[in-house]
Amino acid sequence: MNLYVRYFDQEALTHSVNEVVDFLTTIPDIHITPELVADLQDYAASDMPYPKRYKVRPRVYFILIKTTAATLADFKMNKKAQAAAEVSEPVIRKETKQSLLTQQRSGWYMGTIVFKRVIPIPGTSKFQYQDTRFSAYVKAESAQHCYERIVDHLKNRQDVDLRSQFPSSRGNNFTYRFLGDNLPSAPEVEAPAPAVDSPIFDGQYFDGE
Repeated sequence: MNLYVRYFDQEALTHSVNEVVDFLTTIPDIHITPELVADLQDYAASDMPYPKRYKVRPRVYFILIKTTAATLADFKMNKKAQAAAEVSEPVIRKETKQSLLTQQRSGWYMGTIVFKRVIPIPGTSKFQYQDTRFSAYVKAESAQHCYERIVDHLKNRQDVDLRSQFPSSRGNNFTYRFLGDNLPSAPEVEAPAPAVDSPIFDGQYFDGE
């Protein structure tokens, strides 16, 4: 196991704690003490895989990272690949969810949305937003169509203030389950669990255009 050490734009790939100390002694800001050397040795010998920061002065640190890279160039290449993977994974998840939402699959859906419902404060002209869960069986062409039908229904309800806010279909506040061509009886379909402190509107059946 090798050690990467960096202080601002000064960096090195070392093969032992002694080499780390040799590197640090070239930096005037860093004062080498027996305690520091002992801590470096403890970190290098430990099973802890995470990087470690060492305080030089308030809000200023140098960093030590364990690595299997043999050279500084290899270490930087590995870091770029790791960063690319960390960035691409959420992008892939987002694209996959968008693809599933728009996939054409006609039939019944169980759709659930949690939206910010405007609740007037009695005796004042003020209002507050309250997370409200609404579930419905919806006849739709896709999950996205299910979402749109639910939002359109809520916007047209007299008991839903037009200032209420609705989440994106791509977020965690819209969930759905495809039920098929025939709507099961209500007991056969597991109802969504209510969110904590979130009122639940009564379920609806949307079977027309």
